[in-house]
Amino acid sequence: MPKLKTNSGAAKRFKRTASGGFKHRQSHHRHILTKKNAKRKRLLGGTLMVDDSDVAGLRRLLPYS
Repeated sequence: MPKLKTNSGAAKRFKRTASGGFKHRQSHHRHILTKKNAKRKRLLGGTLMVDDSDVAGLRRLLPYS
């Protein structure tokens, strides 16, 4: 069976955690920041865990991570 290719777009956006989950950064923190309050911008700066319903699809996109 041939080797599987890693989806390069997904590899840039998601990282595997030590416990087997995936983490990702949040959107809406690049531009048009003047209308967003400080609390919203501060919370958008962190990372989140990918939802359980999306993990199976990510495992297909990132087979070796």
